[in-house]
Amino acid sequence: MAETDLYPPIKQFLQAQGYEVKGEIGAVDVMACRGDEEPVIVELKTGFSLALFHQAIARQSVTDAVYVAVPRGQGRRFLAALKSNLSLARRLGLGVLTVRLSDGFVEAHLDPAPFQPRKSTPRKARLLREFARRVGDPNAGGSTRVPMMTAYRQDALRCAAHLRACGPSRGADVAKATGVEKATQMMAADHYGWFERVDRGVYALTPKGVEETISG
Repeated sequence: MAETDLYPPIKQFLQAQGYEVKGEIGAVDVMACRGDEEPVIVELKTGFSLALFHQAIARQSVTDAVYVAVPRGQGRRFLAALKSNLSLARRLGLGVLTVRLSDGFVEAHLDPAPFQPRKSTPRKARLLREFARRVGDPNAGGSTRVPMMTAYRQDALRCAAHLRACGPSRGADVAKATGVEKATQMMAADHYGWFERVDRGVYALTPKGVEETISG
């Protein structure tokens, strides 16, 4: 497959909308003009890449109507890549076209438009809450494939350490001793498999919980 394979379908797609289309104008892969409107530029690549987006961004110095075009693939892998790259293109103010090479069908998935980010107040609140509750800075930024020390895990460890030191205890007593307000709910939920209820409102450590307090 070559980038030139994308040109005839893209040219026909734009001509059907009344554009005059020419290829390789200066550094531009495809340029289309219609009356006094802003020109449309399309950058062609055989797949999504950083180079494709770099080229498209450079063309925004000429016009706001800049598209990237790639062959349309098949399967979940392509659909996942398309979704991710649509999100990136939307942020960059670029349009996205795909070309089905079997029959030349061109689909416009996204048109160029100024990006207005939508803030998520609940997500921001969750992050700030986690930041405030976490004690110290136990995780190295950029860590992957290792257990993260969250504020929840720190609270669970405090509860487990209390049970190891004092034996089976009532949830209210654990909360008071450790400062973990939701100690009872946490031990009842037993997210890590560290706690077991031995009586009404009374919790003890499981063997896994004992091991965790020793290793932690």
